[in-house]
Amino acid sequence: MDKKRYVQVGVGGRARFFYEAIARDYRETAEIAAFCDINQTRMDVANKILTETHDYPVVRTYKTEEFDTMIGAERPDVVIVTSVDRTHHRYIVRALELGCDVITEKPMTVDVEKCKEIFDTVERTGRKVRVTFNYRYAPHHTKARELIAGGAIGDVHSIHFEWLLNTRHGADYFRRWHRDKRNSGGLLVHKSTHHFDLVNFWIGSEPETVFAFGDLMFYGRENAEKRGITSFYQRATGSAAAKGDPFALHLDSNPNLKRMYLDAEHEDGYQRDQSVFGDGISIEDTMGVIVRYKNKAILTYSLNAYMPWEGYRIAFNGSKGRIEMNVTESSYVNAGGDKALEGAVAGKRIMVYPMFDTPYEVQVVEGEGGHGGGDPVLLNDLFGPPNEDIYNRAADHRDGARSILTGIAANQAIRTGLPVKIDDLINI
Repeated sequence: MDKKRYVQVGVGGRARFFYEAIARDYRETAEIAAFCDINQTRMDVANKILTETHDYPVVRTYKTEEFDTMIGAERPDVVIVTSVDRTHHRYIVRALELGCDVITEKPMTVDVEKCKEIFDTVERTGRKVRVTFNYRYAPHHTKARELIAGGAIGDVHSIHFEWLLNTRHGADYFRRWHRDKRNSGGLLVHKSTHHFDLVNFWIGSEPETVFAFGDLMFYGRENAEKRGITSFYQRATGSAAAKGDPFALHLDSNPNLKRMYLDAEHEDGYQRDQSVFGDGISIEDTMGVIVRYKNKAILTYSLNAYMPWEGYRIAFNGSKGRIEMNVTESSYVNAGGDKALEGAVAGKRIMVYPMFDTPYEVQVVEGEGGHGGGDPVLLNDLFGPPNEDIYNRAADHRDGARSILTGIAANQAIRTGLPVKIDDLINI
């Protein structure tokens, strides 16, 4: 088969997942031709990873203002978008207009206006957008879909979904650009897009009405002061006050983080190691959401970003019984080490409780790799030979919209104190 040609815009922490997979595992079906970023140092780091780790040729680099030039010169089939969330739509739309398909990291975008712009451009150009929901591909998540579709508990009437981010991974969102809701949409968009997509995927429906509460209750200077903390710092690296803080991230003590961020600061001023107890944090760390779906199912959802362990608990209540899934994940800091450790499963249990029969545990052969073994399966789906997927795990722009709109609506409900109907936001 012919090789597909890829370029990638945004070469921060998540970018390596894609370009390294092409260089390592998919040379026969794909090639990475160029990088595009605001920061030349980070693009140089990405090229070093390609050449030194994978013996892959150096690829050409372009600054973000040269995006159109890159597309014209490299003539890619697909543009991979892994930039800051608020800029996703900019590159998605322009790539589609220039005749390319797009693979975008989640979330597809962060607000309704940007979402509408993507929808309009897909319709106008006829090009395709893929959103990389790797959690769909985790074997235990696929098994949950299989159980529900197979009628193990009949019609699903309600879902209870609690996700815990711990003081290592959860805190990391409050150190970096995600702490500004304008950049990320907050955790209900940036992180929960995974979770809301899984519910859509599992029950075969989409959100209808959303209500939520949320606040910043642990991180931030004001909350720290309430707990009696009196010593503060702006950033951890080089700060004496940060030396004894378990929440501090010292960029100079991790070679990966040093070369990608500390050594690149002189170009764009981005500080990766800001204090989680600083000022200027506009995202929530404690959130509760209730969603009614078009099939009348009800979701109650909780996300907390400062827990002592990482993982989640899910219960599906149906007309014929109940499914419980409890998963513990390994904790990680983005770009701080092996990508396979991101969301790796440390323990799991799936139990089915039939209404009038003996409960039983469902065994799942877990795949290796990040996000519960879903990452390698997703990468093969993206870059490998075409294969039929009976679970229909590939997500398009409509799936991307259905997941973020739950979070966008939840953010609106938090602001206004009123429930939000998805159809009042956008017609999917």
